[in-house]
Amino acid sequence: MKIIVRLLLLIATVSIATLVWWQLTPDGLPSDIISTNGRLEANQVEIASKTAGRIKNVLVQEGQMVQAGDLLVVMDNQQLLAQKLEAEAMVNQAELAAEEANAGIALRQIQLTLATSELARTKTMYEKHVIAQDKFEQAQNQYDSAKAALRLANATEQRSLASIDAARANLQQLNSILEDTQIKAPMAGRVQYKLVQPGEVISAGGRVITLLDVSDVYMTVFLPAKDIGKLSINDEARLILDAIPQYVIPTRISFIADGAQFTPKSVETADERDSLMFRIKLSIDPDLLKKNEDKVKTGVRGQAFVRTNIAQEWPQNLTINLP
Repeated sequence: MKIIVRLLLLIATVSIATLVWWQLTPDGLPSDIISTNGRLEANQVEIASKTAGRIKNVLVQEGQMVQAGDLLVVMDNQQLLAQKLEAEAMVNQAELAAEEANAGIALRQIQLTLATSELARTKTMYEKHVIAQDKFEQAQNQYDSAKAALRLANATEQRSLASIDAARANLQQLNSILEDTQIKAPMAGRVQYKLVQPGEVISAGGRVITLLDVSDVYMTVFLPAKDIGKLSINDEARLILDAIPQYVIPTRISFIADGAQFTPKSVETADERDSLMFRIKLSIDPDLLKKNEDKVKTGVRGQAFVRTNIAQEWPQNLTINLP
């Protein structure tokens, strides 16, 4: 009798263990939930220098989080600073020349006014035969000369103003180049690779930092055509990462390829080696990434779960569980 009881207890224990295992493994998933493997990825931004020059300082370390606008790399700018001083002097010189031209216009305007008055007076006297013709012609010549001098003064002022514009444009260009020697982060992210060291000379377009955009982290997976037709953008999905299997991370389908492709060797199975598969992206909520940006890692492998029927409830082992 005791043997029978023990045997029944053993069978019950094995049955319960089998049921638990069945529920906690992909083989025990409901038919409307499928699983596949993948790894976390994020967009990498290659930050490069717009100008050639020598690296003066690198202010970040690999793995460091940075915010948009943070200074990453400083390039040697002593030569540019000297050119800026020269450009500022040219602006001042052009502005002084414009002031001189303006004063010349005022002087020529006075001279023209006097010459106009003198011409009118002389003309009246000449018409009354009070003065000789040569006196009238002399007044006419003085008027014409004053009028031409005023035109020249106006042209000189316009040339001076153009010189100011050119000098200021040159200064603005130098300021822009100087600003480019301060290489800043275009967005928030994590420094993935530091590609230069102080003292190195790089050409224009030389890469200096690789930045990882941790605000857009996703897992790329591949599913067969028979399942793709049942999925839609923004459908819920789940991730369980190998490094933290105790957590269930919520995601949404953010991309579904419009064409099939061969399964990559890194995730293909032996019996589906030649199957055409569709690529999809499962993106993690940016707000969730923001809260855990110091913990976000790429390259971590894990298992993805998607529903081919949105009415299907997630089983208990795939209920959202976050740190």
